[in-house]
Amino acid sequence: MATTSRPVDEGAQERPEKKHKKKGARARSFWKELPLLVGIALVLALLIKTFLLQAFSIPSGSMRKTLEQDDRVLVDKLTPWFGSQPQRGEVVVFHDPANWLAGEPKPQPDVFQKGLALIGLMPSADENNLIKRVIGVGGDTVECKGKGPLKVNGKALEEPYVFPGNTACSTDRDGQFKVTVPRGHIWVMGDHRQASWDSRYHQRGPGRGMVPVGLVVGRAVVIAWPVSRWDNLPVPGTFDQEGAR
Repeated sequence: MATTSRPVDEGAQERPEKKHKKKGARARSFWKELPLLVGIALVLALLIKTFLLQAFSIPSGSMRKTLEQDDRVLVDKLTPWFGSQPQRGEVVVFHDPANWLAGEPKPQPDVFQKGLALIGLMPSADENNLIKRVIGVGGDTVECKGKGPLKVNGKALEEPYVFPGNTACSTDRDGQFKVTVPRGHIWVMGDHRQASWDSRYHQRGPGRGMVPVGLVVGRAVVIAWPVSRWDNLPVPGTFDQEGAR
């Protein structure tokens, strides 16, 4: 009985080998492109850190109850590039203006923070930065008498952000003051009034407690970490009062 044989589909036999070669080519291509992708990611991270946003870790309790120690905040660095100036009520990060951090222990970053610092999304532990609330800007008169209230241009501020149990003004010598902020400077105070080494306690040093606007890194706008504390950081309504503007 005659039998017929089907022609061998040579193309079908070769196709698996071609697919294998294509997979290998794609794998080699990926490893060749990986350094470029990493480089692009680092450049983007640097651009974001320089011009847009940067994360900062809160090193102390001086801004409680608004910010707790070890919170991570995102700081808006973009608007200052367009000429925006710090405004009353904003929480700002700024470079140490006159050795305010002398004698303070340096923060010990964890692995996560070191990683972010490596790619520029967080400052390194060697950078000397502080975070406080802007109370007065150039031309303002800021005053504390007795336990308070704190006054700006003669207008008493209602300060719901002050740490519970604290008074708006401290009754020690440096906590009693009346100052006029020079143009191009800001007067800053921590929300934990009795535990903040701020403008009040540098009045006898260089700059008399004033922070040059040029040292302001940016405004803290969001609590980004931990997740349970996600929140924005708006300007309190008390700074919209007539006389406090």
